[in-house]
Amino acid sequence: MYYSSISVGFKIIEDRFGVRFVQPDSYQPVYSVSAFSFPPLPVITSDNPAEISFLTWGLIPSWVRDEETALSIRQRGLNARAETIFDKPMFRQSIISKRCLVLVDGFFEWRHVNGKTYPYRIRLIDHEPFAVAGIWDRWLDPASDDEIMTFSVVTTEANDLMAQVHNTRKRMPVILPRESEKRWLDTSLGAVEIELMLRPHDASQMEAYPVDRSILKLGFNTTDPSVLNRREYQGLSPL
Repeated sequence: MYYSSISVGFKIIEDRFGVRFVQPDSYQPVYSVSAFSFPPLPVITSDNPAEISFLTWGLIPSWVRDEETALSIRQRGLNARAETIFDKPMFRQSIISKRCLVLVDGFFEWRHVNGKTYPYRIRLIDHEPFAVAGIWDRWLDPASDDEIMTFSVVTTEANDLMAQVHNTRKRMPVILPRESEKRWLDTSLGAVEIELMLRPHDASQMEAYPVDRSILKLGFNTTDPSVLNRREYQGLSPL
């Protein structure tokens, strides 16, 4: 997952997850945002499970020693594959002790058909915000003494719906069922218990529809709600 949205009002988010924003005035709906721009997104961390904070997308592990390395490594920390997350040095500490909920109401993937690429928006059938499994870390910039909080999205193999949409790599974010959200933040869980949660979401609870190709632009205006509109493409077969 490299593009996502959280387009509802902050009160809807607070009511859905039963927690409050640390800085509600800082929240603005985001209709399409690219991970490659390293945006801040609303996140609930295992350290503060009763608060919604803003963390930057693109994990920087705490052991990184300089800014140059941090800027380089965060590009590789946008997503973390469930199959290797316990083994890779940049993820293995966070998956055990620093997990988080990344709050979204949809995300975008690309379907390849007859040599053409079509963007799709994916969301839950109830259209409510939901939590994607994430890991986080706290990095202290030695040059400025600034503390930077970052996160990575955990991905897994695609379910039946996502295999049709993301039909080249066949991946999807780990979407946590509502009843598993608090458990994901429980730092007492062991590796086996965590691993059991890293599975594809029920495809029957999800839907996907094509949108305009303008979301491919890295500098796209994230405050434009028209990006969420359904777009019909001639010759594109339904899922």
